[in-house]
Amino acid sequence: MSVLDTIRRHHPELTAIRHDIHAHPELGLEEHRTAEIVAAKLQEWGIEVHRGVGGTGVVGILRSGNGHGRIGLRADMDALPITEATNLAYSSENQGVMHACGHDGHTTMLLGAAKYLAETRDFSGTVTFIFQPGEEGIGGALAMLKDGLFERFPCDRIFGMHNSPGMTVGHYGITPGAAMAGGSFFDIEITGKGSHGARPDNGIDPVLVACHIGAALQSIVSRNVPARDMAVLSVTRIQAGDAYNVIPGTARMAGTVRTMKRETMVLIEEGMTRVATNVAAGFGAAATVDFRLIFAPLMNDPAATVDIADAAAELVGEENVDRARSPASASEDFSFMLEQVPGAYINLGNGERSAAVHNSSYNFNDEAIPYGSALWVRLIERTLAR
Repeated sequence: MSVLDTIRRHHPELTAIRHDIHAHPELGLEEHRTAEIVAAKLQEWGIEVHRGVGGTGVVGILRSGNGHGRIGLRADMDALPITEATNLAYSSENQGVMHACGHDGHTTMLLGAAKYLAETRDFSGTVTFIFQPGEEGIGGALAMLKDGLFERFPCDRIFGMHNSPGMTVGHYGITPGAAMAGGSFFDIEITGKGSHGARPDNGIDPVLVACHIGAALQSIVSRNVPARDMAVLSVTRIQAGDAYNVIPGTARMAGTVRTMKRETMVLIEEGMTRVATNVAAGFGAAATVDFRLIFAPLMNDPAATVDIADAAAELVGEENVDRARSPASASEDFSFMLEQVPGAYINLGNGERSAAVHNSSYNFNDEAIPYGSALWVRLIERTLAR
């Protein structure tokens, strides 16, 4: 019986776990219930468990044979601050929080692989199951790294996986090299001088300054970033004032920047500070910029990319594996782990009709669970072969 067929025998149990996690979503670094479910299942299957890594992270260690190879497999556990609109029987019971990115499925797929590997132990070496909190811009990967993740649980290579709406279930896709953009968040505070709305000459209007800064910021990518380098700068929020007839004293802007290179991110940060402060000064106002790197660019290691793509091809056939998937402008904090340990990040299909992630109508496709678990298993059995 194939790995895929064997894992399908556990599909009802794994689906029940996924539905339970989906119904009880938890925001980043607050995944106490989810972490306990993970830890309890790992212990039940005879896997060494370490709780509280990086706050609410869980690490499982499984050894077999006398091999010295060490492979890390990572899944994220957190949900998003979105009100669910799926009307599923197992919809979120936590108002305003839902698994809108499929982390409930990612966690379940890694649990399925852990269960299978603990039963068969058809490998020689050490598998490290990493269940990460706070992926959605909350800093969960960095929290685990700060807590000594790879010093305490050394890995030679590390792998991650994410579902892909629009891709057929049973298909996989991976991008060699730069696969996902680095991401930063920024806040700009503008200080002007408040006045009556009918007498703007008595004040310095920060709303007008914000509008000019917002327009000027778009020149940074078009006039500073080389055309060969990908970069996106989006102002996503402008807040100022409370009344129709009052010019406020301050205004605030916020947004995000995405790039495929860290040096491009530095260039944009420098340009943003220059543009914001000087445009504001031209109006007699002042502006301060808070620019924060939230995600590093995600870089897939060449050898690791081939290894996981080969494992996928063994499961579903070469024709169902896209080895040259286009890079994504979205971000993923697994990138910080890949900066310390070489590895790769692969996508698996969530179905052509799946709603997009970060959408109130999204739901992870349970039919994808065996394909995720089986890929982890096949990867381990190939790279840590007896």
